[in-house]
Amino acid sequence: MAPSLEEPVLPSHSLAKGQLGVHFRPQVKSGPAYTPGLTPVTNHEDYEHQDLLPTFPNVHWPDLIEVPYHDRGLYGDPAFRRLLDAASDVFDYTPKIGTEVSGVRLSQLTDAQKDDLARLVAVRGVVFFRDQDDFDIDAQRALGRYFGTLHKHATTSVPRRPGLEDVHVVFTDGRSKDQRALFTPTFLWHSDVTYEIQPPSYTSLKLLTGPPRGGGGDTHWASQYAAYDLLSPGMQRYLETLTALHSAEMQAEGSRAAGRPVRREPVISEHPLVRTHPVTGWKSLFFNPGFVTKIVGVPKVESDAIIRLLNEIIATTQESHVRYQWRQNDVAIWDNRITNHSASYGFAPHRRHAVRVACHGDRPHFDPSGVSQEEDLHLRYGLPRISKDGSGQSNYND
Repeated sequence: MAPSLEEPVLPSHSLAKGQLGVHFRPQVKSGPAYTPGLTPVTNHEDYEHQDLLPTFPNVHWPDLIEVPYHDRGLYGDPAFRRLLDAASDVFDYTPKIGTEVSGVRLSQLTDAQKDDLARLVAVRGVVFFRDQDDFDIDAQRALGRYFGTLHKHATTSVPRRPGLEDVHVVFTDGRSKDQRALFTPTFLWHSDVTYEIQPPSYTSLKLLTGPPRGGGGDTHWASQYAAYDLLSPGMQRYLETLTALHSAEMQAEGSRAAGRPVRREPVISEHPLVRTHPVTGWKSLFFNPGFVTKIVGVPKVESDAIIRLLNEIIATTQESHVRYQWRQNDVAIWDNRITNHSASYGFAPHRRHAVRVACHGDRPHFDPSGVSQEEDLHLRYGLPRISKDGSGQSNYND
């Protein structure tokens, strides 16, 4: 039945002569406001992080040279007790990658806790800390310097505040160009600046502001330990003999095409396709969909086939992925040597502003005496070995 369009009739005794009548209805509790696919946009007129907004200084830096590197994870407690004794909660997102730690203030870590943090990140790939409002850019850089020499990016934006050239700014808002059509989803997976002679190890990203819950802007990470373990023993042994070229040229060309400066000349570095982590002793792929251009020493058709295979493994193997939904002041710390990551589109018109600090790591190397993550965890905990025989027949697995 359609709702009545008539005025309600009040009892005659409820109104005195000349009295304005008011009809009281019982209050009904309303649920949360919700519009599918639409989230409220924050007004940033009085934005508190003006000094960390992006700029592209027109300066030129010399080529990088090798710097000493001593992995602090080697000094960490294998049980991470000095770090986790201060935590209120800790849990893994998936068995292969991703851990969240609650109750720990990154700005107040002791050196021993920093060592445990490095070891935890080396084992788990990426570790998340929520609500780190007191972990400002100075504290973030100090933690990065504890782990190694800070990296300065040759092309991307840096903060407006002088003296922060070793900070990379991530910034997109409603006025930014939609770039989804410029990349394939596979190409967006990358490990930061692997074309350097010493690509970064421990890397932190803090979200200053971002879309609200459900507004998009999540980040995905993929474990290269797990990617190595997905391969057959024969393919593992074959890839262990190969090296790959990692190139900065496309990144430099893109900056020049946009009219932005290139602060250091682009380089191409040759790195092993499988590397061994100095802390865990685990073997991992060292492959980068965004920067690897060729596999060295094999025909182009074979190089292209290997690149296609590894792209598919990294981009599509769900059990090696973790997806993180950011909140303001959250921090992610990952090991750039053994993970790839990818931002996600679709969060316009929200502002997404973050700052990244990375330190140079060790020069990539392969140690044949290393073991895989899967092998080590099988021996330690009796976890079942994963079958790699794909010759059988099976129905779809829900």
